[in-house]
Amino acid sequence: MPIAVDIDVMLARRKMSVGELAERVGITPANLAVLKNGRAKAVRFATLAALCEALECQPGDLLRWETEDPADG
Repeated sequence: MPIAVDIDVMLARRKMSVGELAERVGITPANLAVLKNGRAKAVRFATLAALCEALECQPGDLLRWETEDPADG
């Protein structure tokens, strides 16, 4: 998928655990793991906003676009 998720990078920078972030955002650790590992098909803007608030960052710090390798196609 051409959208990469960098939640783990922000967690490390903030020295925060997945469990703590999930609690602050109000989602389950399992759902946060799905998002963090890039397996989510969508994310609600409300969830993205809560992540940004908890991590004190911008959406672009969490999500980035990567070109797809035609060989992966």
